[in-house]
Amino acid sequence: MDTIVLENEDGEELEFYVLEETTVGGKDYYLVTEEAEGDGECMIIKDVSERDSEEALLEFVEDDDELEAVGKIFESLLEDVEIE
Repeated sequence: MDTIVLENEDGEELEFYVLEETTVGGKDYYLVTEEAEGDGECMIIKDVSERDSEEALLEFVEDDDELEAVGKIFESLLEDVEIE
């Protein structure tokens, strides 16, 4: 399983496991969890960098409308996942 490592405000590295990824409107989105196995809380991260950038600039999706829309796409891609 692929992982994404993000750094929080305190400089601490946080590792997330990528469950699925998709592209919507030219932006890459990742459905991630902190747990490698079992049921865990899912989060959606998006790459907000420019398309030709060599380095990804990742941030958590916080807009409710965007979360709902992208969450529905992930639910359709993964049969056994319900995103709330």
